[in-house]
Amino acid sequence: MASGLLRISLSPHRNLSFSYDSKSNVHGFGFRSLPQRRRSQRLSKVSGGRAPNFNYFFAKAVDVGAPAKSTPLTEEQQKRGESSVLLDVTGMMCGACVARVKSVLSADKRVESAVVNMVTETAAVRVRPEVVEEAVGESLARKLTECGFPTKERVPGTGVEENVRKWREMAEKKEELLVKSRNRVAFAWALVALCCGSHASHILHSLGIHVGHGSFLELLHNSYVKGGIALAALLGPGRGILFDGLRAFSKGSPNMNSLVGFGSVAAFAISLVSLLNPGLQWEASFFDEPVMLLGFVLLGRSLEERARIKASSDMNELLSLISTRSRLVITSSESDSSADNVLCSDAMCVEVPTDDIRVGDSVLVLPGETIPVDGKVLAGRSVVDESMLTGESLPVFKEVGFVVSAGTINWGGPLRIEASSNGSNSTISKIISMVEDAQGRAAPIQRLADSIAGPFVYIVMTLSAATFTFWYYLGTHIFPDILLNDIAGPDGNPLLLSLKLSVDVLVVSCPCALGLATPTAILVGTSLGAKQGLLIRGGDVLERLASVDYVALDKTGTLTEGKPTLSAVTSLLYEEQEILRIAAAVEKTALHPIAKAIVNKAESLNLTIPITTGQLAEPGFGSLAEVDGRLVAVGSLEWVCDRFQRGTNLSDLKKLENSMMHQLSNEVSLTNHSRTVVYVGREGEGVIGAIAVCDSLRHDAKSVVTRLQKKGIKTILLSGDREEAVATIAKTVGMESESINASLTPQQKSGVIKSLQTAGHRVAMVGDGINDAPSLALADVGIAMQVESQQSAASDAASIILLGNKLSQVVDALDLAQATMAKVYQNLSWAVAYNAVAVPIAAGVLLPHFDFAMTPSLSGGLMALSSIFVVTNSVLLQQLHGSDKNKQS
Repeated sequence: MASGLLRISLSPHRNLSFSYDSKSNVHGFGFRSLPQRRRSQRLSKVSGGRAPNFNYFFAKAVDVGAPAKSTPLTEEQQKRGESSVLLDVTGMMCGACVARVKSVLSADKRVESAVVNMVTETAAVRVRPEVVEEAVGESLARKLTECGFPTKERVPGTGVEENVRKWREMAEKKEELLVKSRNRVAFAWALVALCCGSHASHILHSLGIHVGHGSFLELLHNSYVKGGIALAALLGPGRGILFDGLRAFSKGSPNMNSLVGFGSVAAFAISLVSLLNPGLQWEASFFDEPVMLLGFVLLGRSLEERARIKASSDMNELLSLISTRSRLVITSSESDSSADNVLCSDAMCVEVPTDDIRVGDSVLVLPGETIPVDGKVLAGRSVVDESMLTGESLPVFKEVGFVVSAGTINWGGPLRIEASSNGSNSTISKIISMVEDAQGRAAPIQRLADSIAGPFVYIVMTLSAATFTFWYYLGTHIFPDILLNDIAGPDGNPLLLSLKLSVDVLVVSCPCALGLATPTAILVGTSLGAKQGLLIRGGDVLERLASVDYVALDKTGTLTEGKPTLSAVTSLLYEEQEILRIAAAVEKTALHPIAKAIVNKAESLNLTIPITTGQLAEPGFGSLAEVDGRLVAVGSLEWVCDRFQRGTNLSDLKKLENSMMHQLSNEVSLTNHSRTVVYVGREGEGVIGAIAVCDSLRHDAKSVVTRLQKKGIKTILLSGDREEAVATIAKTVGMESESINASLTPQQKSGVIKSLQTAGHRVAMVGDGINDAPSLALADVGIAMQVESQQSAASDAASIILLGNKLSQVVDALDLAQATMAKVYQNLSWAVAYNAVAVPIAAGVLLPHFDFAMTPSLSGGLMALSSIFVVTNSVLLQQLHGSDKNKQS
């Protein structure tokens, strides 16, 4: 290599090391140390204790900018000339057009270099550092358009980058609110300390420590000073609660703040009237209560908000997997992009927003960076951390032809990938979008909680008024001894007792616990599922899944790997390659795994596959197309025979079957393999051949069926394959013969599920193909296996998508649903039980016989603890379910 070369080698440490000769004119390199990740230690498991070394050579034309960050270029970087322009150029028909476009761009004095690609219809232009003009892209696009090449500047998109910015701004606002909440708590408890300071000498006396009353303590004993402290608490840290509660009440929808606000204001108002009008002889001065009440409530709110942020930490971790910047690789049309080199000699690498990446673009991903878009590896070797998709802790080896997903982390070496999606349609973006949607879908049980919480505040206000009325007019006369309790004051004032008990009822009740019981658990459950590769569409899905008692399983692609290989081809009249050739033509556009096996075998034999017309696929049966002027059908025997008026006689079919069995008998029979036979028929001839494909059973299929059965869940097998093949698989995984349903059409599969539902069962359906889509949509819970990060009809119809494409994730989803709903029921039980017990106690039900009564400040503390318990209990789902998952792994 005559030009100066840049060698990049990955050292065992976190930093990338660079070396280049003095003659190299490579410019613009600014690599920083790789981000430290939690999973970096896992590389040692793969490479025998040290990170693998990969050496790659980049030629002089390569210009790699700063690593892909989540923020756009700064103004300072742009001033240094680290700017580039991307143009979408149409109208290029040949190499001459490419040369013309490049010459027009290069002739512009503002352009330092340009690379044009006719295939992707893209031109990358690097602008000279001294150019400060902002509309360079528009000017160049206009110039090319005038030359006969309609061009538009590729403007930054507002998809994933804008969404990430909004998500992060929301998280920052929550943190800011938490800081403000802490400040209010500090202020409120400083006032509480002042209120309690007046009682400090009494506490010390009770402990045997005698101190004199100084002037400061005497000042704190002053009722006017206490009133001032209480007023400061109401208008200072408690102002937000009071105003929000009043606003909600004025709009006819009182909330928790209304109850706390009314209780605090009532206590302050009665104390103030008693202080300013001593002639009333109320002696009801309890200014300490509103101060302590607000202190406890604000402390509880702060702790609750902190727990809620903790509950959404899984979503924040998902957001951190989105890369909003990508390195777009532009190569010349004439260049020969070899898979041995990550970048060819005349490539240009430009940092752009991920939203600007389009399907077919080449993207460079360096070690330690997050892969920005879904794609296929074009060049390079590396190991990639896919734990966010599969839950598998060990990195996965990737090389040319392997599929990679956005949000996974490249660890080993540089990779050049071809984008199969843009940023907003990438796997990680869809996951986050669906998780957000899921967290917005309430479980049906939430409606029960909402129906209780709705009128709850009015009920509490009524109970508070009833409490005051009873104790003031009846209770103190029926039970006169209760006036000796401290709550009635030193002189046993019935007004003071009645007021305090009515305020207790207002404050101790907690509709927040009811409102938070379900959403917090659903938030944690759906986010935790996304981290484990379980994409759950809503809280209602979790509730239905937790009560499932039947799981229906498809065979091909679900119990089996879904990667069948062709094992035998037979024919009565034609050569085997002729049968394979026309079958591959029909199956060329089909998506079924069997179709792919036939096409792959034909391509591996370098057979010439003819062009077809009139393609028709009938899910669950087969495919039909016109090949060389005649219709050809590939599918099940009955379906192929029905396609043509002329059938095949039974003796010919018997010969065909015997020939197939003879070929298959030469192979080793394995119980963990499924064999499927499809038939090939042609117009005017009937059935002319048969093709056998073999699919391996998933390694975890038997253990999954066993685990489901141990949970008391019955399993059934629904398949369109012939009964012999289905029975073999069912027996291997441990299913009973009555659980087998073979040779089913998609409609018949739905019929089986419908009959189970009619009998009162809750059914989950697990499938992977378009023929499973009706059943997935009909089942109480549809679970789709996602193959190679591709969206399909199955995943569109399903309620849950298994991103890891592992059957064991079905059990993981069930465990998560049951654990989440257990938390929901615990939270609701606590919320209902707390209010059922606390409100009567606050109303004084224990006062006559047990001489026990709450104070408003104690009631406020209990109310705050009730909400904290609910949120914290939901957060525990992260630790408990996560630790159980790790133990199983």
